[in-house]
Amino acid sequence: MNTFYLRVISSNKVFFDDKVTKFVLPLEDGEMAVLPHHENMIIATSIGEIRIDTPDGKKILGVVGEGFAQIVNNRVTMLVDSAEHPEDIDRVRAEQALERAKERLRQKESLKEYKQTEASLSRALMRLKVTGRDL
Repeated sequence: MNTFYLRVISSNKVFFDDKVTKFVLPLEDGEMAVLPHHENMIIATSIGEIRIDTPDGKKILGVVGEGFAQIVNNRVTMLVDSAEHPEDIDRVRAEQALERAKERLRQKESLKEYKQTEASLSRALMRLKVTGRDL
């Protein structure tokens, strides 16, 4: 079976480090799938869901923050500011963060505050989406 090496690193831990058959990562304008022997590139990633298929048929799901991915010589390294497994996400806390972000968006803020709130809203929505899914 064709595989490639994947390493997903967040600011505080190594989220994943092993061989895989497929990797789907979030981009600003959608998603991108990486398969074995993918073309070499460096790409910016956005807040969203990652999906990993392992050689033994296991599917791994995660939520990542912004970062970038490097694809070189059948190896993918993704560096992100945060990465979480669905079972590590506190759904109640994510719902509270969503409500706080919605309230802050209703208030008049500077452009910087607006962008930070927008990112918080996006993270909270993605956490809730992933924790509500059955694999």
